[in-house]
Amino acid sequence: MLRMKSVTHHAGSTPWFEESGANREASWFLILIGYGKCVYWLEEEKALLEKGDALLIPAGVRFYGKSIPSLSHEKYVVTFQPRLPEPSPAPAEPSASGPDQPPALPLLRLASFVHLRPGSSELLLSRLQLMHRNWTERLPYYEVMAQALLLETLTLLNRELDRGPHSSARHQLAEHMRAYIKQHYRRKITKEELAAVTGKSPNYCATLFRQVTGETISDYVHAVRIKTAIAMLRHSRLTVSDIGEYVGYADVSYFHRIFRRMTGNPPSFYMKEREEPQT
Repeated sequence: MLRMKSVTHHAGSTPWFEESGANREASWFLILIGYGKCVYWLEEEKALLEKGDALLIPAGVRFYGKSIPSLSHEKYVVTFQPRLPEPSPAPAEPSASGPDQPPALPLLRLASFVHLRPGSSELLLSRLQLMHRNWTERLPYYEVMAQALLLETLTLLNRELDRGPHSSARHQLAEHMRAYIKQHYRRKITKEELAAVTGKSPNYCATLFRQVTGETISDYVHAVRIKTAIAMLRHSRLTVSDIGEYVGYADVSYFHRIFRRMTGNPPSFYMKEREEPQT
């Protein structure tokens, strides 16, 4: 369904400029901003991209983008080509055997660009980070993995478009819960605790959190823990067991299981990137 062409990452304040060209007319671009700001012009229309923003540019849309002087930013850019299924003649009689062919994502049939700030931006960013790592390191079956991650990302974006923008009150409540989790992730956090913090019912908190962020409360807690653990595995001198306990996993075997499920690698994989101690 998708043909991957490139996955790139830019971070920092180095001046940057990019524009569409004749050899890119058949390519689509997906841009996600990790932090900071940059600007794109698309068919003479200006789009200011900020932290959490996503921009999808269909093939044939003329554009150019540039960094903003004195402002740093981080972005991931995926270049790809959709392979939309051709419509086939309807069978004379409906077949009871075999599943129907799933429809292509409506998002991939658009002719104009899409600029939005999805509530699931942190989840999408994690998918593009994993996609970039697979692509740049040429891990086994990296193309299949990258295609799967891109399809998941586009599906989540399409759901957000179908649902429409979240109200500011709902978005603020979800952000409040995310901020609380980031501050207290080392202990067990339940929907009851978030309900007490927000003044809403437990079920309302759980439902709203998933609708806005694309993740369950427990999945988001795991994501924050594992992100912290990766940084500690790379930059601290602590053991795997100590790091697991620090981020909230008293059982090291459970830590290993969750870590591998979320990253595809054991914790020891990231310990290889540790800096040598200064002598």
